Amino acid sequence: QVQLVESGGGLVQAGGSLRLTCTASGLTFRNYVMGWFRQAPGKERAFVAGINWSGDVTYYADSVKGRFTISRDNAKKTVFLQMNSLKPDDTAVYYCAADSSVVMARLVRNEYDYRGQGTQVTVSS
Repeated sequence: QVQLVESGGGLVQAGGSLRLTCTASGLTFRNYVMGWFRQAPGKERAFVAGINWSGDVTYYADSVKGRFTISRDNAKKTVFLQMNSLKPDDTAVYYCAADSSVVMARLVRNEYDYRGQGTQVTVSS
């Protein structure tokens, strides 16, 4: 059974930082591209960032470029999202996702094989 478990969310002031962690089990982690999505109240789920299997190719939504960094540790089956210079608009539930595609095209289209339960990030002004 595949499980993706997110952690690291919380309440932070604008301008602050958080580091989200997603730990996977039940799959061959290095065979999956990984991504982060978010969904704010009343809004659709949105792609945030993606990373290829080896970690040398990343892709970001324009809204987070230069502020967020995605990375992965295949030995620990973990993917991270470092979030800096947080803004109130970043408030959302953040989800980790795994997709068996070689490239990130499906992730960018909000498509994936597996998704975690999410972790809440709240940025106060």
